[in-house]
Amino acid sequence: MKQVFKFFLNLIPRPILIKFSYIFSPFFSWFYRGDKYLDPIDGKKYRKFLPYGYDKPRDNALAPGTLSLERHRLMWLYLQNDTNFFSSSLKVLSIAPEQCFLKRFKRLKNLEYITADLYSPIVDVKADILDLPFKDNEFDVIFCNHVLEHIENDTKAMSELYRIMRPGGWGIFQVPMRYGYDKTYEDFSITDKEERKKHFGQYDHVRWYGMDYFERLEKVGFQVEQVKYYKTLSKSEMEKYALSKNEILPVVRKR
Repeated sequence: MKQVFKFFLNLIPRPILIKFSYIFSPFFSWFYRGDKYLDPIDGKKYRKFLPYGYDKPRDNALAPGTLSLERHRLMWLYLQNDTNFFSSSLKVLSIAPEQCFLKRFKRLKNLEYITADLYSPIVDVKADILDLPFKDNEFDVIFCNHVLEHIENDTKAMSELYRIMRPGGWGIFQVPMRYGYDKTYEDFSITDKEERKKHFGQYDHVRWYGMDYFERLEKVGFQVEQVKYYKTLSKSEMEKYALSKNEILPVVRKR
C-alpha cells in the first residue's frame, strides 16, 4: 500500500490529486473504520491511518476521512485548546488551504475566511504570495503552511505576509524542518525533480529549513514563538491521534 501511495503522489500533479481525494476519501473513511486511532478534526475513529510521503511513506500518517496529516491534527488541537480561533470574530487568510480545514473553517460563523493560492483549484482568490492582492493590515489571522519551502524568495513572501497582517494579529507558518540543523540548506541551481527529491525531500521543494527559520521570520518583523504543543499531550494521546514527536508550531505575531 505504501508503494502505491508513493507512486501516485509522485506521478499525479497536486491540483489533480486534490480533486481526486474528494472522491475517494468517503471510501477510505468507511474501509478503515475501527477504534485504534482518532482524528480530532472530525472525531471519527479508525483501525489504521493511510501511509503518506513522497520518498519514504510514513505509516499511519493520513487520516482517511479528513485526509489530515500529523501536522494538521496537531494544529487543530492547538487552535481548539490554546487560541480564540473558534470563538472570536476574526478575518482569516489561508495560503494554499488544507483540505481537512477548508469546509470546516468556512462553516464557522465567527470567521471571515478567505483562501488564496496561485495553483490550487479550491481557493477563493488566485494570488502570488510574492505580490498578494490584499490591503496592508487586513487580516487578524494568517495560515501559510508548507508553502515557503516552494518559494525561492521566501524573504519577500514573508514580508508580504507581514504587510497584510494586522498589528496584534497572529499566524501559523509551518514548513518542513530539520530540527537537528542550525542552518537552512538551499541550492537554487538544483532544478531536476529527482535531484530536488534527493536533496530537499520532495520534487517541488527548493530547501530544507533549519532552526534559523525562526530568525528569518523575525528579520521581516514577526515576533516568533516556537510552540512545542506535543509536550502538553500524553503518550497515549500522541499515539491515539497519530502525531509526530518534536513537531514545532511556528506561531508568529505582528507587534
